[in-house]
Amino acid sequence: MMGGMFRHRFAASSAALAMACVPALGHTQTSQRQMSATQTFHRQFNAVLAQHGIVGGAVAIIRRGQPATQFFYGVQKQGTHDAINAESTYNWASITKTMTAIAILQLRDRGKLSLDDPAVRYVPELRQVHDTFGPVDAITIRDLLTHSAGFRNPTWPWNCDDANNCDWQPFEPTRWSQVAAMLPYTNVAFQPGSRWSYSNLGYVFLGQVIERLTDQSYVEYVTKNILMPLGMTRSYFDQSPYYLRPHVSASYVRAGDKLTAQPFDFDSGITTSNSGLKAPMVDMEKYLRFLIGDAGVAAYAQVLARSSLEEAWHGVLPVTEDGASTGPYIQGQPKMGLGFFTLDTLGQRCIYHDGDQGGFSSEMFFDPQRGVGSLVMVNTTDEGAPQSGVPHAEPNSSPDAGTDLRLVLRKDLIDEVFPKI
Repeated sequence: MMGGMFRHRFAASSAALAMACVPALGHTQTSQRQMSATQTFHRQFNAVLAQHGIVGGAVAIIRRGQPATQFFYGVQKQGTHDAINAESTYNWASITKTMTAIAILQLRDRGKLSLDDPAVRYVPELRQVHDTFGPVDAITIRDLLTHSAGFRNPTWPWNCDDANNCDWQPFEPTRWSQVAAMLPYTNVAFQPGSRWSYSNLGYVFLGQVIERLTDQSYVEYVTKNILMPLGMTRSYFDQSPYYLRPHVSASYVRAGDKLTAQPFDFDSGITTSNSGLKAPMVDMEKYLRFLIGDAGVAAYAQVLARSSLEEAWHGVLPVTEDGASTGPYIQGQPKMGLGFFTLDTLGQRCIYHDGDQGGFSSEMFFDPQRGVGSLVMVNTTDEGAPQSGVPHAEPNSSPDAGTDLRLVLRKDLIDEVFPKI
C-alpha cells in the first residue's frame, strides 16, 4: 500500500565517509559486508511493513562508536504527505518501564532504598490489597521490577461494556486516587516472587515509590536524571509541548482491511511510569547508545553505573504465560531481569523490551557485548484476523501473536545484520 512512500538515510559524518575511502582491503571488505547486510534488511523492512498495512514506521541500527543507520517508511498520518523522518515522535509505551527501572536503581545506588524493601513501606495504600499468600509486606520492590509480585496486567480491572461508546472513559486512570480506590478490589494472584506475569499495574506502584522518595513527580525526576544527562532534549512524557506537536505521529489499529485511528497525542495519566514516554528516533538512539555503553562517555556512568546495568540484565525468571507460546514476551524462551528482558541467542546474550499502546508497536533490542543494537517503531498495530473496529483506544493493544512483525524483523537483525556490522 505504501511501497513507494518510504525514505531512508544513512546518518554518516564526513569523517566516517572519509574513512571509508582509505584503501585498506580489510576495511573495504567490512564496509561492503555491512552495507550489503543493511541494504538487505532495508528491503525486508519495507516488505514486512507493506504486508501488514503499516501507515508509518522507522528503524535505527547502531554500532558502538559509529553513526546510526536509519530507515523510514510511510507517513505520520494517513492521507497526508508528512513523511516519517528522524524527528517524528512516537509513544514508546512499555519501553518506558526500562527508564523506571533505571530510576529505581539510581535511588538504590544512592542509598535511598533496597530492592528487597517491602513495597508497602513506600506505598502504604498497598495494605488494602487482598493477599491469600501471606502479608503484603512480602512483596518487594524487586518483585515489582521483575513482574513477579502477582498483580494483574491492566491498570483498569475491567473492560468497556460497549466498545463503540467509550469516550467517557479515560484512556488510563488520570489520578493516583483512582488506582488507590481499586486496591481493596485487587488481589495477588500467586506467591510473590515465585513466577513471572507481566504487570503494568506493578510499574505504576514503582512510579509512586520514585515520587514519594524524591518529592518530585515521576516526569520531573526522570527528565532531570535520565533524559537531560543523555541529551534527549526532544523527549517528554504524555501530551506534547505545542512546538513539538507537528512532529507527533498519529497511530492506528488494523483489523483485516479496517484501519481505525486512535486518540491523537494521548495522555497516559497515572500510568506514565509504565508507558508515557514520547520521543523521536534520534533521541532514542542516544538512550540506546547509553545502554550499549562506551567507557569514553562520562555522562553514561553518571546516569547509572555499568555494574548496575549488568545487574538489571541478569535474567532471574523464565518468561512464560499460561497457555501462550508465541508473541514478543515469549518467543525464544527469554528471562526477566530488573525491568529488561534477556535472550540467549547464537551464544550471545541480548537485551530487549517491547512496547504496545494505542496503535504504536516498538522494540528496543541490543547486544551489549558486541556493541550493537536496534530500534523498531511502527504507528500501526496489526491485530491479525478481521474484527470490528474499536474507536476507543485500547491502552495495551498488541499485535496478534502469529503476525507480530517485530519477531520477523528481530530474527533478521540477529541472524543477518548484527553479526556483520
